[in-house]
Amino acid sequence: MYKKSVRRRRAVLALLVSLSIALLTVYFGESASGGLHAVQRGFLEVLAPLQEGANRALKPARDLVGWTGDVFDAKSENDDLREQNEQLRRQVAALETAERDARQLRALVGLNRSSRFPDGYDPVGARVIGRSPTVWYSAITIDKGSSSGVRTNQPVVSGAGLVGRVSDVSGGAARVTLITDHTSGVSAQLVPDGPNGLVKATVGNPSDLLLDFVQKGRAVRSGATVVTSGWRSSRLESLFPRGIPIGRVTRVDSDERELYQRVHLRPFADLRELDVVEVLTGQSNAAENAQVTP
Repeated sequence: MYKKSVRRRRAVLALLVSLSIALLTVYFGESASGGLHAVQRGFLEVLAPLQEGANRALKPARDLVGWTGDVFDAKSENDDLREQNEQLRRQVAALETAERDARQLRALVGLNRSSRFPDGYDPVGARVIGRSPTVWYSAITIDKGSSSGVRTNQPVVSGAGLVGRVSDVSGGAARVTLITDHTSGVSAQLVPDGPNGLVKATVGNPSDLLLDFVQKGRAVRSGATVVTSGWRSSRLESLFPRGIPIGRVTRVDSDERELYQRVHLRPFADLRELDVVEVLTGQSNAAENAQVTP
């Protein structure tokens, strides 16, 4: 019985295939005004409105599906772009930091090789690891201490000029009091043959120092360079060796009621942007055995 059913299905299938071939033969063989073409046009006229209605009915669903897909695609793309931007931002920051460190290191190398570097001192390079939490820019902390030969009262410089002096030391770190601190004072001189004075800080402005005790009548011109005077006699000596650049004169205030001129100068070292410095070691024993002054 099963075999008879199979034979009937095969016979029906063969008949349908034969009819399809016959209809296709007649369809392609007749003219555009033939009967089969007319039947086709009739079906199209009947089905076209139904198809259009179905398209209109389903369009919101299709639009919703398309909008949802676009939203997910856009969110994924936005996440990828955000991650790329973050990576680029980190790379730019790293490159800028490396360039800034390299620039300061090149300046230090230039200072060490120049005639301005004082004789008898050994430079110890250090990285700044802490800064004053106030706007006064009065101190920094460096990552070298007594284990590296750093001692109190040793001068600290950057590639641009004088930074300050070591005021406190531990085994692996040290505190540096900057020349902008109110307790700081540096014996200085205008070069090449200008008067001597004492460089002190002005409150709240790390870009402005004062060269005090310059007598009236002594010529001081704007743009002149101020360096450490570095003097010694018997057991009294300056903390800072002679010739370290400090800053450049910006203006001179003169008051008839005062005996001295007030000489303003801008420090060569940008004390707000210090990353690497050098401690001038090598003469600490002499400094410790002598009475020191600025």
